[in-house]
Amino acid sequence: MSHTLQSGRDENRSQVTLSIVGMTCAACVRRVETGLQKADGVLEASVNFATEKATVIYDPTATGVENLVETVKGTGYDAFLTGQQELPKAIEGNDFEGREPPREVGQVSETGDREKEARQREQRQLARALVVSTVLSVLVFFGTMMEWSNYLLLALTTPVQFWAGWRFYKGSFAALRHGSSDMNVLVATGTTAAYLYSMAITVFPSYFEGSGLSTGVYYDTAGFIITLILLGKFLEARAKGRTSDAIKKLMGLQAKMARVVKEDGTIEDIPVEQVQAGDTILVRPGEKIPVDGIISEGNSSIDQSMLTGESIPVSKALGDEVFGATINKTTAFRFEATKVGKDTILAQIVRLVEEAQGSRAPVQRLADTISAYFVPVVIVIALVTFGVWYAFGPDPAFTFAMLNAVSVLIIACPCALGLATPTAIMVGTGRGAENGVLIKGGESLEAAHRIHTVILDKTGTITKGEPELTDVIVLEGISEDELLALVAAVEQSSEHPLGQAILDGAKERGLVLAVPTDFEAIPGHGVRAAVGDRRLIVGNKKLFRDEGIGLEGLEEVAEGLSSQGKTPMFAAIDGEAAGIIAVADTLKEDSIQAVKRLKEMGIEVAMITGDNKRTAEAVARQVGIDRVLAEVLPGDKVTQVKMLQEEGKVVAMVGDGINDAPALAQANVGIAIGTGTDVAMEASDITLITGNLSGVVTAIELSKRTMTTIRMNLFWAFIYNVLGIPVAAGLLYPFFGILLQPVFAAAAMALSSVSVITNSLRLRGFRPSHSKG
Repeated sequence: MSHTLQSGRDENRSQVTLSIVGMTCAACVRRVETGLQKADGVLEASVNFATEKATVIYDPTATGVENLVETVKGTGYDAFLTGQQELPKAIEGNDFEGREPPREVGQVSETGDREKEARQREQRQLARALVVSTVLSVLVFFGTMMEWSNYLLLALTTPVQFWAGWRFYKGSFAALRHGSSDMNVLVATGTTAAYLYSMAITVFPSYFEGSGLSTGVYYDTAGFIITLILLGKFLEARAKGRTSDAIKKLMGLQAKMARVVKEDGTIEDIPVEQVQAGDTILVRPGEKIPVDGIISEGNSSIDQSMLTGESIPVSKALGDEVFGATINKTTAFRFEATKVGKDTILAQIVRLVEEAQGSRAPVQRLADTISAYFVPVVIVIALVTFGVWYAFGPDPAFTFAMLNAVSVLIIACPCALGLATPTAIMVGTGRGAENGVLIKGGESLEAAHRIHTVILDKTGTITKGEPELTDVIVLEGISEDELLALVAAVEQSSEHPLGQAILDGAKERGLVLAVPTDFEAIPGHGVRAAVGDRRLIVGNKKLFRDEGIGLEGLEEVAEGLSSQGKTPMFAAIDGEAAGIIAVADTLKEDSIQAVKRLKEMGIEVAMITGDNKRTAEAVARQVGIDRVLAEVLPGDKVTQVKMLQEEGKVVAMVGDGINDAPALAQANVGIAIGTGTDVAMEASDITLITGNLSGVVTAIELSKRTMTTIRMNLFWAFIYNVLGIPVAAGLLYPFFGILLQPVFAAAAMALSSVSVITNSLRLRGFRPSHSKG
């Protein structure tokens, strides 16, 4: 996974993300987090076990990053600031031909960062220790069965105990030195007890033979416990890597090279990191677009599925925006680079997903609280288990007491509790990004599954936000195309958006337009002009009344169009009514289906708009919305959200404009349409890259699925310990004669963590309902 310095200043507040090395369970998380929270100058600190990251908000006038790193080291773990790396080999030694070297090289594709190297090194060490431990433990097991010399078994077990198992001792020393305990303490204590007991029998056999104690050795128990736990840690490390697949996929999308057009017309291939805003870039069919920009020459169809989840290529023409990492499908074009490096949409998506994956959901608080007291309680239970079995157990009582106490220590690991929430959030937010839904964090993800009411802004959310020609209705004596050509010719001189919609509609039909003369705009009413030898008037009913032109039965038609949310304009030729041209802000393709799906999920859907009630209700009828909040001023949108919240509802607000930002912030979940403004996206909890309403459904479905996974993880993690510890302590022995051998306890402990991660990984198969079938 890529890690970058996440920093932002707001007067005396800065934020930084550190990678933490050496955490093994939820108790470690608690120790690092507590240490940071108590440090001078730290305002907030959050540590994520699954990502092995600490996010710290601090006062830069009171402390610095170096102090934060030292604070983490003081708790017994290593830490480093991420995103520090060398220039890619492709541009080492390059003089950049007068260009500035990239300030943030590899912002997206950080292939050589220290965090990745640390993970790979950890996996190699685990694999090496696991292989050696497995071979030696198998030999010890067969040696025990074949009654080899105890000294030989001691010699084979010692490397497993103190070389392969050294990580547990190292972690234990660090924990105890700082007055706490963790998984390492449990494992080290349990395996050392079995090892030392067996060594005592080996070295002083005569003492045990005369004491009535068992003379059997448990080298195989100590060896296999370490082996199985190492296996669990190895599988856990592998699975953790898979939870960040979404980030890796996104990072791998970036183009490596860009084809830059120089001022003299020559073309040069340069590393994408060297591209600067203002460069003209050529993209040929089948190539990835290297950075974000605006098309300056040509047109094409662009496959944006890797960023937006849209399966159909999008047509792009002169002046349209294109995004880095998307693929040019049809014809070559040139574009001007506008956003490069960390400013591209891909880099922003990666940054948002990383921040989300490092966040914590409120549901995790219970697990964190339990983990803080878990290990000390387990040690007490193990001591009580030993005492009860030693006092009341059958002969050899000491052996039974020791083995049951070891089983308690081994089986009770808080790893599964620590992984239950963050792994699901990592996979869930990553899967959301792959489907064009950016979820800012665990809190937003958790809140989305509780939504009762979704408020949809009309313009730009339900509708496209741009008027389009919808109807051409004519009286006898003229055809639709003829009337449209005349009206569009007049509108060539108009700057009104409705006039532009008519002009665009005529161009789509391939109509040839004449040049108007004597153009006159009549504010609030319409326009008049001459087209050839014909005099045209285009406008509203009042203009026609003032001009003394009869509507010839068109008034009823106009009212019908108005009831559908359309804007009708009357057209007259040479003083006589000729027909109606109607335009409307048309619905987005998926609005009707999205509203239907939300209602099927039991969610109330409301529409909010500043438009008049009649137009609003017409649009609402088309999409199937029953609750309409019309004629709402921009500043009153917040009030409407509050009123619904006062009814006890969890409210999601969906909008795209600057005037939606306060309402987005007030809502329990603010959802911004990605095609809208940066201000709206900043104020929101969830951003929909595609701009389609189906993304709202996807976000809620994903939230529900992720929360179900988290609850399953927490349930099984709790149940595992609630049932496992009593069984390990021997509670079933008096009734059924059942004891849990330490080796099986180790296998169960290893399996618990892996099963939690595996359950979370099932979220990778999530598909939005609108994409199924």
